[in-house]
Amino acid sequence: GSVATWGDPRHGGRSWAVQDRLRSVREIQANFHAFAAILLDGSVVTWGNETRGGNSSFVRDQLKGVQQVQATKGGAFAAILADGS
Repeated sequence: GSVATWGDPRHGGRSWAVQDRLRSVREIQANFHAFAAILLDGSVVTWGNETRGGNSSFVRDQLKGVQQVQATKGGAFAAILADGS
């Protein structure tokens, strides 16, 4: 499905910058500052506080075939990939 967000934009309440990529969402995880959406194709879209997990652009090439994302409260995410890494 698609995603609607609201609330404090510093903590992911506004997803307009990535809204065009938030289609076919399978699952969403969040920490206190950002969100990570797993799409049906196994890619991940993040938004929110850029220094607390909201900017995944530097690992985007690695975030393919994602099966699960786990969030910490403080501001980090980890992904389990389909290849087990």
